[in-house]
Amino acid sequence: MHKQKPTPSTQRYMNRIDRLTAILIQLQSKRVVKAQDIVERFNISLRTVYRDIRTLEEAGIPILGETGIGYSIMDGYRLPPVMFTKEEATAFLTAEKFIEKLTDASMEESYKSAMYKIKAVLRATDQDYLEQIDQSIEVLNDLRQNRPKDLPNPIQVILKSISEKKVLAMEYFANHSQEKTKRNVEPVGIFYMSNNWHLIAWCRLRNDYRDFRIDRIFTISQTETVFEKEHPSLKAYLKQISKEKELTTVVMIVDKKIISHFGDQAFYNGFVSQKEFKDTIEMTFLTSSIEGFARWYMMFGDFADIVTPNSLKELVRKLSTKISKK
Repeated sequence: MHKQKPTPSTQRYMNRIDRLTAILIQLQSKRVVKAQDIVERFNISLRTVYRDIRTLEEAGIPILGETGIGYSIMDGYRLPPVMFTKEEATAFLTAEKFIEKLTDASMEESYKSAMYKIKAVLRATDQDYLEQIDQSIEVLNDLRQNRPKDLPNPIQVILKSISEKKVLAMEYFANHSQEKTKRNVEPVGIFYMSNNWHLIAWCRLRNDYRDFRIDRIFTISQTETVFEKEHPSLKAYLKQISKEKELTTVVMIVDKKIISHFGDQAFYNGFVSQKEFKDTIEMTFLTSSIEGFARWYMMFGDFADIVTPNSLKELVRKLSTKISKK
C-alpha cells in the first residue's frame, strides 16, 4: 500500500504539537517564564506565544499569567515522566564526560546519580545505543591529576552558600606570597577558564572582590553568617573586569610550520584573529600581560617576528640578553 506523504498543513500541525509540548516542559522548568524567553527559543512572534498559551489553557493546563512578569504553572501540577530522545540522551552522556574530568568528586557523584535516572526512562534500544557509544567519547584534561586526594570538594559547598547567601570560611594558598591564609568570603559565582575553576568572592580580609583559584583551597566550610551586601551577578562582574583591564594589541608573523605546536596556548594568551599568507600567518592578540606574552613568545621566537608593539620587542631583547649572560 502506498504511504501518503504528510501535507504541509499536517507538518505544521505536528510542529505546533511539538512546540506546545516543549513550551509546557519549559513552563515546568522555572518558577516564572517570560513570554520573550519563549519567543527567542522558538523564533516565533509574541502573538503566536499568546495563542499557544491559550491553547494549553483550553487543554486544562493551570497556567497563571501576569502582565509584565510572565507565566507560571500552578503548584502541584506536573507532567508524567518525560521521555528523552536519543540525541538528548547523547548530549547528557557527553556532558557527563566533562563533569567527570572538569569538576570535583561531589559534583561528579551528583551528576552520575542524575544520569541513572535519565537512563532509567529510556527505551531499551536507546539504552543499548548509549552503552555502545560510551566508550567512544573521552575528555583527557583531568584537573584532579595534580590535586591531593585529601583536599576538599568545594564546588557544591560554594554553590550552596551562594544560594543561601552564607559566608564561606576557607584556608587558601596565596600564590604571590606562597603561604596559606585564612579568609572569610561572600561568594558571587564560579567560572572555568584556562584549565582551572575560579571563585569570585568579596574577601572580608582584603575588603574587595578577589579571584580565588579553587584548586588552591585547602579547607572550606559554610558558616551560619548571612551576608547582606548586594553583589553584582557573576556575568556583570566579569564584564566590568574585562572593561577595566588594560589590554595591549600584539601582532606577529608566524611560520605556518610552528602553528600546530601552539595548541590552546594561543587562546590563553589572547588570540583574536589571523590572516593567512603563503607560508606565514599574521596573528593578532589582546593581552593583559606583556611580560607573560614575551616569555611565551620566546618558546618559538625563531619561527616568528613581532610586528607590534615595540615595547614587546624590547622586552624580548632584554630577556634574551639576561639569559645569554648566565
